[in-house]
Amino acid sequence: MAVKRVRFTFPPYLITEPVIHHLGREFNVVTNIRRADVRQEMGWVILELDGDESEIERGLAWVKQMGVRVDPVSGDVVEG
Repeated sequence: MAVKRVRFTFPPYLITEPVIHHLGREFNVVTNIRRADVRQEMGWVILELDGDESEIERGLAWVKQMGVRVDPVSGDVVEG
């Protein structure tokens, strides 16, 4: 099992879509939201993704294809 920390930045048209829910269900990845800021015009979420590394990578490719920006995150995202 692998753990990966990432930041998703959502464009306005995806703010109300259940992208994180689908990521967890369709790719067998456990998603843990560590921080988030969602507004009408944009939103971002910092996630820990836990699962098989190939499933995480397939899921991240799908998220990017949906139009979400994905950036790696390092350090403790709760402590700042």
